[in-house]
Amino acid sequence: MKNPPLLPFADDIPRRVIALGTEYRDGQIIAPHNHRRGQLLYGSTGVVMMVTRDGAWVMPPERGMWIPPQVIHEVHMLGRVKIQSLYLLPEAAEAMPARCQVVGISPLMRNLLTEAVALPRDGELNERDAALMRLVEHEMHRLPTLPLSLPLPKTDPLLRLCRSILVRPTPHSTIDEWSETLGLSRRSFTRLFRRETGLSFVAWRQQACLMAALPRLAAGEAVTAVAIDLGYDNPAAFTTMFKRVLGTPPRTYLERQAAPAEGSLGATN
Repeated sequence: MKNPPLLPFADDIPRRVIALGTEYRDGQIIAPHNHRRGQLLYGSTGVVMMVTRDGAWVMPPERGMWIPPQVIHEVHMLGRVKIQSLYLLPEAAEAMPARCQVVGISPLMRNLLTEAVALPRDGELNERDAALMRLVEHEMHRLPTLPLSLPLPKTDPLLRLCRSILVRPTPHSTIDEWSETLGLSRRSFTRLFRRETGLSFVAWRQQACLMAALPRLAAGEAVTAVAIDLGYDNPAAFTTMFKRVLGTPPRTYLERQAAPAEGSLGATN
């Protein structure tokens, strides 16, 4: 796979970390691609969904996402998305996670990203700017992982069953139903599911529901409508799940979505 148009110059710049800012329109899709550099991105607005052969990740506003070097990924923009990204040479990415992750972005890291995007791309950095980028590298190793990934199993027929539930996730799917469908005992199913996905069935089901809800909330749908459509008995149950995972209730999430973004991002080639 070739580098996407965003990075025509990246391999010609010897810096360990390059910072870029860009904007995407609602519904824009970046076709499957990879790049030699790892990427840490932060979105101030909109929702980003990334898909690889290993699973899917959803990045809400004010969160980040880590993509290791050479990972082939497809990206979907849900809403108008403003992104600030760090691109790391492989040697700079060695201490970062080996797998894709959605991460929390601290206020300090947001400020550092804004400063880093404004730096000149060519030439030597002065003492202050070089110190800034060293601090960026230090802080990016401290970002907490958020449970907003949905790993997919590698083997059929479990993979087919997981993909079917992604089309219409529900909190009412049960282990007994899935194990009966696959012709397995409950114990064998739970072992297989954790081995294939790294998650318990209940945790995976919850994240499937959350990841289905986020794009709809970002599009302005009412919390009650989303909760009921996903199969929750009442909006309060959905709100409890949402707050437990994202740290804020859906209404607060929607208010942040509606708030105008401040500042501007650097231009990209």
